[in-house]
Amino acid sequence: MSAKELSYNAHTAAQLRHLTIRQLRSLAALAAKGSVTAASTQLGLTQPAVTQQLRQLQDLAGLPLLQRTGDGMLLTEAGKEVLSLAERVEAAIMDCQGALDLLAGRTGGTVHLGAVSTAKYFVPHAIAAFSKRHPKIELKLTVGNREEIREAMHGYDLDFAVMGRPPADVSVDVRQLGRNPHIIVARKGHWLEKDSGLSLTDLVHETFLTREPGSGTRTLMEGMFQRSDLEPIIGMEMSSNETIKQAVIAGLGIAFISAHTVAHELTEGRLVVLDVAGLPIVRQWYVIRRSDKVLLPPAQAMFDFLGSEGSNYLPELPELGAR
Repeated sequence: MSAKELSYNAHTAAQLRHLTIRQLRSLAALAAKGSVTAASTQLGLTQPAVTQQLRQLQDLAGLPLLQRTGDGMLLTEAGKEVLSLAERVEAAIMDCQGALDLLAGRTGGTVHLGAVSTAKYFVPHAIAAFSKRHPKIELKLTVGNREEIREAMHGYDLDFAVMGRPPADVSVDVRQLGRNPHIIVARKGHWLEKDSGLSLTDLVHETFLTREPGSGTRTLMEGMFQRSDLEPIIGMEMSSNETIKQAVIAGLGIAFISAHTVAHELTEGRLVVLDVAGLPIVRQWYVIRRSDKVLLPPAQAMFDFLGSEGSNYLPELPELGAR
């Protein structure tokens, strides 16, 4: 690094110490809304006031933070760095407020938990059990596909999340919760129901009903077929496991799915497991938190509870075998 670069970095660090939360919030609002007009409305400030906050922040940063495009105002790379700082500051403020509320005895605390959609079949049962032990703790559950939960982890929106595969682009602490077997199911009476030792080749003419791209189950299924140099017929994409189950029962196709999603339907005989070589594919359920996020006592208690007792709330499954 040159002497000029060292001088610039030292100057910028000294300048940034003078930034304000209002300046950071102005940048965050602009990034979210795309225009000074919309940002000023969100913040309850005048447009000139927001413009002044952004200009002062840019002066402190020493680099352009915004660029005007046909789609509105967008952040430069420097702007994205400052926005990341703004998100961390807001998360720290919320953590501090929660800690102060606990110390003041005003609340039992709030826990923000995320779960991929497949986990919604057991996470609410675990939440109910935890709430009985800690009735003063408020729990907020966000359910989405894997990409949506990963994005929420990026933005510090969640204390932790339950998912089947830890994100590779965020440093996380992980607790293993339990096994997550994936199978292929069909309606009762399907013509392949009684066949054993099926191969993926036997299924290439079948119609698969799948989740949307970005779903962990969809990604796992595509990888399974790609390893065999095969391509499944995708009949319909659906954003809900419940819809997929009903469509399979109606005979619209078959599905590769987490066994926990269809536990009741298998037990009741409305769905059957196809005997396919190499299945079930067993993954794990994990409880995941950002390594750089300090959990307040309520969140830490829930995180520890899921890590130690969460497997007790996984649905009971019929014998799936190890084919």
